[in-house]
Amino acid sequence: MKMNNYHLLILFSVLLLGCGEKETKKEGFSVERQKSATEQKVDVPETNTVKASERIELSNKGVGPIQSVVLNAEIDQAMAAEGKAVYDQMCLACHRVGKKFIGPPPNNILQRRSPEWVMNMILNPDAMVKEDPLAKDLLQEFNGSPMANQSLTEVQARAVLEYFRTL
Repeated sequence: MKMNNYHLLILFSVLLLGCGEKETKKEGFSVERQKSATEQKVDVPETNTVKASERIELSNKGVGPIQSVVLNAEIDQAMAAEGKAVYDQMCLACHRVGKKFIGPPPNNILQRRSPEWVMNMILNPDAMVKEDPLAKDLLQEFNGSPMANQSLTEVQARAVLEYFRTL
C-alpha cells in the first residue's frame, strides 16, 4: 500500500511540473489578448456632424431625367393644390410635415436641396440611392429605408415640388 502511495505521489509531482510556465509555440496559430477599452487608444477620424437631412446642398442636381427646373417668383396655387393631393395619396405614408418619420420631412426642403434634386429623387429614387452621395447618406440616416418609386409623372412630381414651396 505504501508503494502505491509513493507511485501516486511521484505521478502527481510529474503532472504538477508538467503544468508549469512552459510555453509552446505552434506554427501558424497564436492567441493574443486584446487591450481593454480603457487601455486602447483609438484614432477615430473626425466625421461630418451635420445629418444628411440637415445638410445644405443646393448645387447638387441628383441623378435622373431632370436637368433644369424654373420656379416662378409666385407659387402656382392650383399646381400646389394638385401637388398636395398627390403628396397626401403617395407620400404621406413615409413623410410627415415638420417631423422625422420613415423619411425626412418635406418642409423647407428647397432651402436645403435644388429643385432638380428633389424632382429626381421623386422620379428616380432607385438610381439616386445607388449613385448620389447625398441620397446614400439619407438612406443610411433613415435606417436603410429606401424611398419607394411611386411611378409619378414629371407633371405630378413638379406639382409636388410646387406644394413643397408652400410648406
